[in-house]
Amino acid sequence: MTERDADQQETAPIAPLFPTATAGESRPGTPADGAAATAEPAEPEATTGPVGLRDVWRASRARRKALRAEVRRFTVRQRRRRIVWAGVAASLVLLTAATVGAAYSPLFAVEQVRVVGTQQLNADEVAAALSGQVGTPLAAIDESAVKAALVAFPLVETYTLEAQPPHDLIVRIVERTPIGVVSSAAGYALVDAAGVVLSTTPEPPVGYPIVDAAGGIGSEAFAAAGQVMRALPADLRTQVTAVTAGSAHDVTITLGAANAQVVWGSADQSALKARVLQPLMAARPPDGVAVYDVSSPQAAVVR
Repeated sequence: MTERDADQQETAPIAPLFPTATAGESRPGTPADGAAATAEPAEPEATTGPVGLRDVWRASRARRKALRAEVRRFTVRQRRRRIVWAGVAASLVLLTAATVGAAYSPLFAVEQVRVVGTQQLNADEVAAALSGQVGTPLAAIDESAVKAALVAFPLVETYTLEAQPPHDLIVRIVERTPIGVVSSAAGYALVDAAGVVLSTTPEPPVGYPIVDAAGGIGSEAFAAAGQVMRALPADLRTQVTAVTAGSAHDVTITLGAANAQVVWGSADQSALKARVLQPLMAARPPDGVAVYDVSSPQAAVVR
């Protein structure tokens, strides 16, 4: 190489790596004017097809199914409780139906009528009057027929029916308490404190006092005499031979063969008067006494 060639080589211009861009142009591989060098490439647009009615229906059905699943999950305890209570209710209904069916079946029919509580009445006679109930289920006893049968026994004051499975009907009777005998045109009527005639005989029945009340049965005087007789203890009542009531405030009773008089006054405080009379009679028996006056029980007098 000559010296001239070396000089030419040293002075030759160096070509740029990238050509200089003219106005309105951009270098290859560089971003356009005003664009940032770090801009990300644009994502491709999603391609979606048209939404049909079938797709909407499927989505709606899936949503309803999910909601039902959530409801079942949150109400499982409530549903279990409902099932338990429904089972209990069904069991009670079946048990009630079975019980009622058995009660009205011949399995519990009356085979025996038992009468209890009678003292003056004949229990066998009362049971015979109620024999029409034999063969009737205990739960189907005809109470009106029982009442009609017992009306024939004036001594029956009250009664109750008691079913004793499997086959017994028990009739508990409370009898009327006779207080004395009232004289009438038909004879002598045995009456209770309410004036109910229990029996009528041509002669005075033994063991009952003669009751003489102003106005007869149904008067206030008779009602007062009845209250006095009911207030007397049983052992004292048996000693009474006569009861006289001129009014509701003037009751007198007669005791024993000595005919001692007991001035009772009104029926007020009859229980207290009876308690006062008993020790007086124990201290001074009726044989030596003409009058016991207990009309004022706080100041009783013996004459």
